[in-house]
Amino acid sequence: MDQWRGMSAAELGRGIGAGQIDPVALTEGFLAAIEAHPLRDRIYVRVTPERARAEARAASERARLGRRLSALDGVPVSWKDLFDSAGIGTEAGTRLMAGRVPGRDAEVLRNATALGLVCLGKTHMSEIAFSGLGLNPMAQTPPCVNAAEAVPGGSSSGAAASVAFGLAAAAVGSDTGGSVRIPAAWNDLVGLKTTHGRLSLKGVVPLCTGFDTVGPITRNVEDAALMLAALEGGTPADLRGATLEGARFAALETIVLDGIEAAPEAGYRAALDRLGAAGARIDPIRAPFLDRAFELSVPLYTADAWANWRDLVEPAPDRMWPPILQRVRAGAAVSADVFLSARDELRALRARWHALIAGYDAVLMPSVAILPPKVAPLMADAEHYRNVNLMALRNTRVGNLMGDCALSLPTGTPSVGLMADAMPGAEERLLRLGAAMERALA
Repeated sequence: MDQWRGMSAAELGRGIGAGQIDPVALTEGFLAAIEAHPLRDRIYVRVTPERARAEARAASERARLGRRLSALDGVPVSWKDLFDSAGIGTEAGTRLMAGRVPGRDAEVLRNATALGLVCLGKTHMSEIAFSGLGLNPMAQTPPCVNAAEAVPGGSSSGAAASVAFGLAAAAVGSDTGGSVRIPAAWNDLVGLKTTHGRLSLKGVVPLCTGFDTVGPITRNVEDAALMLAALEGGTPADLRGATLEGARFAALETIVLDGIEAAPEAGYRAALDRLGAAGARIDPIRAPFLDRAFELSVPLYTADAWANWRDLVEPAPDRMWPPILQRVRAGAAVSADVFLSARDELRALRARWHALIAGYDAVLMPSVAILPPKVAPLMADAEHYRNVNLMALRNTRVGNLMGDCALSLPTGTPSVGLMADAMPGAEERLLRLGAAMERALA
């Protein structure tokens, strides 16, 4: 079983298809590993053994009959605790939703279940998903695989930890400002931010409906492609023959390199060198108008979050951690005209951005400009927490603000990721590039 926990989801799926792995034994192995793990309660909010076993038995029977539903039929995965699951608590990392039990699965969970994926349970997250650090004093702060005293990245913190610690073959998270890619980068995993609107948000607890997206956290790019297909009930991208020969990348220099720490910068530069050696052309580009886009993010994000959460927040504000409460309440001061003007201006900036990058296969940048910070200083100083949180989210927010899809890949330097942003709706093309990039970075 230990070797199964270190295998990719695709490898496990192939083993099931070849009759070498029984989905029931595989699922029991993961459930036993979760139960025995000393950090289990910091990673999983709740485990769903009855559901997992029933789904595994059905997958085992389909495999026996040669009627598997997908390449991942019978593979156990985890779900961030903002995806509704029928009869199972879904509380979005906040005491404001304590005891909330939805009556049906989120649409993406239904899609994945219909293709045979096994639900292991729900993972911890930043409170209401409104932090890029993964620190949640109101529930649990999951561990970072590379630093015991550090945060793991958020808001899909437990999702990344479940994969990094071998307690799920893959995980499903959400990304509003970097919440898939930051924990993926800090835990040496692959994180895919999908284009806003591509994957259904029905049954997903909202943070900012104008920016929320669903995406997988996985061990490799192949798994990300298979998970994307499972989440939408579609066909996986064909990664065969992917190459960097003739690929043209832009290396963004505006904002994303400001104040970068030494290790992320060194890992990023080394990654660019390896991509160039594999045949890619890399041109530096600047986009000064991104400064304005970041200014617009303040009213757009906070007003959106306030609209979604005010009715739960105001009756019981003491049930929220103060730094998250402060972020949400900031949206109360945003007037309708300011919000609508900001939205329209951001649309115009997106058009400028897409005109700028249209000739490139993707735009490259460090996934995160800092390494995972330690928990204790963040808890001791609210201003320090705020500044570090914004720094962690800064680079990933480029993709959210510009409406792109984006992929974070491990560079080989611990907790340092390389991010590629691509045009909206270009996930399949980005995943093919990602597969080639992954080989070059290995």
